[in-house]
Amino acid sequence: MIAKRRKRSRQVKAWLKQELKEQQERYKKIVAEMEALSPQREQWIEEFFQRIQTRGFCVHKDIRRRIKPEEIPPRPKRKLRVVY
Repeated sequence: MIAKRRKRSRQVKAWLKQELKEQQERYKKIVAEMEALSPQREQWIEEFFQRIQTRGFCVHKDIRRRIKPEEIPPRPKRKLRVVY
């Protein structure tokens, strides 16, 4: 048996419309902030790659492993995607 959808009142429709508008505005602000961080994020990534090649990373307890330059993945040609 398939349940029927209940009809939404005008008040609920107006509230949903307003909420959607506010969420889209918040999303645009977040995207703008993330885009503003892009140059700094690129620098962080480069510093991280440099750090794991010189200091390495912890494999187990006090055992460190240095990453060889050929093990570093190539940077994609596309823009870096950040999930937030």
